Amino acid sequence: MSEFLLQSDIAEIVTRLGDAAHDFSGKTVLLTGGRGFLGRYFMEIFARLNREVLEKPCRLIALDNLITAGKEGADIPEMEHVTFINHNVIEPFHFPEPVHYVIHAAGIASPFYYRAFPLETLEVAARGTRNMLELADANKARFVFFSSSEIYGDPDAKHVPTPESYRGNVSCQGPRACYDESKRMGETLCHIFHETRGTHTNTIRPFNVFGPGMQETDYRVLPNFGNRIKAKKPLNVYGSGNQTRTFCYITDAMVGFTLVVLRGVAGEPYNIGNPKPEISMVDLVKRMEIVLKKKIEHNIIEYPDSYPADEPNRRCPDIRKARLQLKFEPSVDLDDGLKRFFLWADTVYTGEG
Repeated sequence: MSEFLLQSDIAEIVTRLGDAAHDFSGKTVLLTGGRGFLGRYFMEIFARLNREVLEKPCRLIALDNLITAGKEGADIPEMEHVTFINHNVIEPFHFPEPVHYVIHAAGIASPFYYRAFPLETLEVAARGTRNMLELADANKARFVFFSSSEIYGDPDAKHVPTPESYRGNVSCQGPRACYDESKRMGETLCHIFHETRGTHTNTIRPFNVFGPGMQETDYRVLPNFGNRIKAKKPLNVYGSGNQTRTFCYITDAMVGFTLVVLRGVAGEPYNIGNPKPEISMVDLVKRMEIVLKKKIEHNIIEYPDSYPADEPNRRCPDIRKARLQLKFEPSVDLDDGLKRFFLWADTVYTGEG
């Protein structure tokens, strides 16, 4: 088990998957972005399923070019029935054996990195998705694309919580456009392959997933806070601090993601997140003080040049579709998730950077 993930969290995910996980028995899964935040969880989940649950082992082929994997991802553990291949998904990939599931989780998701690498961000979601769709289509495999809640842009209040049917309010020329529009393009590719070729595609729209394994230099809000707390420095809250989010702990998210892989209705997108509580960034700091039982100083500052402004004022998922079709139900409340994350971060983060 990687030191960067909590063994108890992996065990919880596998237990909650229940009988659905048996569909992986004897199958081959191709995973892109295998050494990213979510990819590492998938690798650990399949390793544990093979050890403890499945009658026949599931073979996992994990691809990653390690460009943004960081120290957490570069340490590749040896796992039985798991093969890692260093590959950039913008190049075609040919696998000589049958593949039953393709999980396309490769992408540049950190705002810091997609602002620094805008063309690469577009390519991995456009060309990379096309390459993986071609492979899935050739194998008659189920295909799952990791999109983002950012495809909704900045919805007005009447569309919050936001359902999958909302078309989005996104700028194609804004500071986040390379990421937002790349994910929208990936979703369109999935729709075209499903409609014209009958490929079994699903899209996942994650909402603010957090947990152990997030890189300290990820630059998203909770790793940022974890880094500053470790360094004994005041937290920096960007913008007004009144922007709101809902946060989904990693065990809930991975259960939801895997249920989409196994049970998603062909052609459908799914919001995966926790719809409550919707909390402002200033109130998040106050919540952390209660959870961590200590005073936490913070400053409200302008967006730094390295971080894209123009972020949504609110982001909150409507998950009725996932509840009805997949029986997905988040079970880790915000306080518990924050406690798990910061206990882990305190042992792993350095406070540098």
